[in-house]
Amino acid sequence: MNIATSILVLSLLIFLHELGHYSAARFFGVYVEVFSIGFGKRIASFRAFNTQWQLSLIPLGGYVKMKGQDDSDPTYTSRDDDSYNTKKPWQRIIILLAGPFANFLTAWMLFLAIGINGPQALSPIIGEVLKDSPAQTAGLLKGDIVTAINGTSITQWDELSDLIKNSESTITLTVERNNTRQLLLLTPKMSETTNMFKEKVQRRMVGIAPSGKTHTLELDTLQSLDYASTQTYEMSFLIFQSVQKLITGVVPAKEVGGVVSIVQITADATAYGWISLFFFTALISVNLGVLNLLPIPALDGGHIMFNLYEMIRRKAPSDTVIANLTIGGWVLLLGLMVLGLYNDITRLAQ
Repeated sequence: MNIATSILVLSLLIFLHELGHYSAARFFGVYVEVFSIGFGKRIASFRAFNTQWQLSLIPLGGYVKMKGQDDSDPTYTSRDDDSYNTKKPWQRIIILLAGPFANFLTAWMLFLAIGINGPQALSPIIGEVLKDSPAQTAGLLKGDIVTAINGTSITQWDELSDLIKNSESTITLTVERNNTRQLLLLTPKMSETTNMFKEKVQRRMVGIAPSGKTHTLELDTLQSLDYASTQTYEMSFLIFQSVQKLITGVVPAKEVGGVVSIVQITADATAYGWISLFFFTALISVNLGVLNLLPIPALDGGHIMFNLYEMIRRKAPSDTVIANLTIGGWVLLLGLMVLGLYNDITRLAQ
């Protein structure tokens, strides 16, 4: 059941992405010939709104086939009024952006639902105090609850971590211990640590670790809206960073995951309840949005790149350039898909 749910979630996100393209195309008067979930051989279809809607054999994505656009033949064009080719470059860019936008909007709405119903947050409770650290010197103890730093109230461990990291001098911690409130002074020191990409970085630290306890945040409407926007932005930025680290070699190629990993993670999230499922669905949706904006021919970002070139140069790239770059883009994408599948199989075999 969990596997079926994860496949349904992935298919829904693909559908919403393509629905974004479809809606924008129809808005600008472009005839959409086919709306497909999956690639390859058609296994089911129906016709509605003058478009063929279909499920295809290979569930690794989807597409809308607009009149005048065919990725299997990048040089194909149509000069009819209802063709994609006859629309202005800025209109084509909006059509292309509409797919990723649908993914970001979906993620934002899922995060909003989480915010309204109370997301879980790591509590600012000390779980460990390192020996000879600024925290030990200041008198912090395991079990202390940090309620404020320099008079700024906090309710989450992330707030505590960020305020310490960004501090420039001695800070004042308000701590609850045995139902009493204490003020402690401590001076963070620069220490070497590793970030989430396993890079060595210098960061101000005090030598504490969280207890692992969590609590439910009670957010009002405005706070829920802010939570949704912040989460969507931070997740998007994180994925952009991850792609950058992968390109520069900081993140090894063995960390690339494929559709099997996506299905497995979503299935695991389903077992922990709807909030976990919503969170990872939002993360996957942001992932789809970001990756489709990469300037790789055959992706939305690649087509946007071609249209930006046309806007700037007042002429479209040559058919040869478009064809060669599109073929190169497909080779790169297929290579990444094979790498992701290989890594998935390797992880499952361990």
